[in-house]
Amino acid sequence: MNELVDRRLLDFLLYDWLRTEDLLAHPRYTEHSRAGFDAMLEAANRLALAQFAPHNRKSDLNEPQFDGERVTLIPEVKRALDAFVAGGFMGMAADAALGGLQLPSVIEKACFAHFCAANIATSGYPFLTAGNASLIAAHGSAAQVEAFARPQVAGRFFGTMCLSEPQAGSSLSDIVTRAVREPGDDLPLGPRYRLSGSKMWISGGEHELAENIVHLVLAKVPNPDGTLPPGTRAISIFIVPRVLVGADGALGARNDVVLAGLNHKLGYRGTVNTLLSFGEGRFTPDGRGGAIGYRIGAEGQGLAIMFHMMNEARIGVGLGAAMLGYAGYRYARQYARERPQGRPAGAAGKDSSQPQVPIARHADVRRMLLAQKAYAEGALALNLYCARLVDELKIAPDDAGRLRAQQLLDLLTPIAKSWPSQWCLEANSLAIQVLGGYGYTREYPVEQHWRDNRLNMIHEGTHGIQALDLLGRKVVQDGGALLHRLAQEMAATCDRAAASGDAEAKALSEPLQRAVDAVKEATRALWASGSPALALSHATGYLQAFGHTVLAWIWLDLLVTACDRGSAAAVGVTAACRYFYSHELPHVAAWLAPARTRDPLLIDTPEEAL
Repeated sequence: MNELVDRRLLDFLLYDWLRTEDLLAHPRYTEHSRAGFDAMLEAANRLALAQFAPHNRKSDLNEPQFDGERVTLIPEVKRALDAFVAGGFMGMAADAALGGLQLPSVIEKACFAHFCAANIATSGYPFLTAGNASLIAAHGSAAQVEAFARPQVAGRFFGTMCLSEPQAGSSLSDIVTRAVREPGDDLPLGPRYRLSGSKMWISGGEHELAENIVHLVLAKVPNPDGTLPPGTRAISIFIVPRVLVGADGALGARNDVVLAGLNHKLGYRGTVNTLLSFGEGRFTPDGRGGAIGYRIGAEGQGLAIMFHMMNEARIGVGLGAAMLGYAGYRYARQYARERPQGRPAGAAGKDSSQPQVPIARHADVRRMLLAQKAYAEGALALNLYCARLVDELKIAPDDAGRLRAQQLLDLLTPIAKSWPSQWCLEANSLAIQVLGGYGYTREYPVEQHWRDNRLNMIHEGTHGIQALDLLGRKVVQDGGALLHRLAQEMAATCDRAAASGDAEAKALSEPLQRAVDAVKEATRALWASGSPALALSHATGYLQAFGHTVLAWIWLDLLVTACDRGSAAAVGVTAACRYFYSHELPHVAAWLAPARTRDPLLIDTPEEAL
């Protein structure tokens, strides 16, 4: 396979649908061109095929090892990442002033999609590093940007995000890592603290892949009596480097951050995942224990600042999930086209004297392939759409344009993360099914795709957390303004479909509008109950219905664009859109039924009944 992502599809999404070339008119992107974008996409595909894909299985079978002193990985990981850095991919979307290429986010994500499809585990290191650098660039002081963000953009340092703790899990209000301020004002790298505590599930937390590792750590500053204040408003965020960095950028002593152990996960086995200990005294920077950290922003702003990286990471997780689903789909499709088995049934039954046919000709296999196509390509489209919104935030000419992009991005982020994580996992399951018994063996890649993708329903906020965020915050935010904005965008697509002259597109606008109305009605019904507990007990079903409605909108918008432009991708887009509307969109009504009736089952069921 010479293309990790079908270039015809990618060109359709980027240039016909998202009109990425329009960005070139803005001063931020005038140094770029369509030819330059294409060259980056081609370079990403070549590098991912040459350096990432070949060790995907090997890194899965040979997990990182810790000998008590250092972590070792197979050498192919570092070679791939060195080539990634040398190719300029680490700083694709970073500002030119910071040493980046200043590419549009939508092109950055399209390039990175190739690496995710080739090897999701090795791709995890630059994914975290780029997000870490972006947060520091947006919220850090000038000195912090120079000392910690610029080296990450250059690929000299790698980065992590350290939120969860062994006893807290997703409940960040219960973290107990503490940060005690050291004396001194106007220090070169900002207010300095000594941190102590443990952080769990830290991907990329310890390795020898770069000169340094920059940890972004959430911690609480203790009260004067030494107690930790409760809640999330007490959380601050700190830059805690593995090796201390001077104001001049020179590396210094080892900081008091040590690896307490490795976690051995179901998937992403090539990404080292760690339990880190801060401030246990194994290293004594400046003569005493305690991990030195530099605060970003004011005390108590940590969670708000960290969400800069978290929201980027959620879209990135969705993209990774989409590409795992896509990789499995393409493998299953090729297998189905080449694997002869069975014969079609005629009026007199099956004729065993006739040659067997490829399994792709059997209706049930076609069902599974169409489902995978609709899930994976739809998820890719959604995440590229979100990346385009990020670009609009940067270049919108007025406040109204920025508000539109921000509202849509805020509302769609939990969908962009959760929907691909659920349904592209289902795509991977279907890929296994297409291969039959072979799909369950390690000799074929589809079982690894499934294992890798199963983590994404937990990465960067579990499925349930995304549901609570959507129903509990986003759809009611500003009096429902975000939901109203999205409904307007969907109505505009329905209007385009009606005016397109394509009878099929026009017909599909009606079930989409019914689904939108059903979501709006369920939202009203749930919050009219007066019971937040009752309303939020329906969050997951609501999330699924909302997500399917969003993807139905995406597919109809793609269909209208393909019809308008006579795109070569129209045949595939039409088939996937038909499948989604006939087999998937009808689920919305069933998922919303308990919400409409405000069924109390999930809060009334006694614990002993479980």
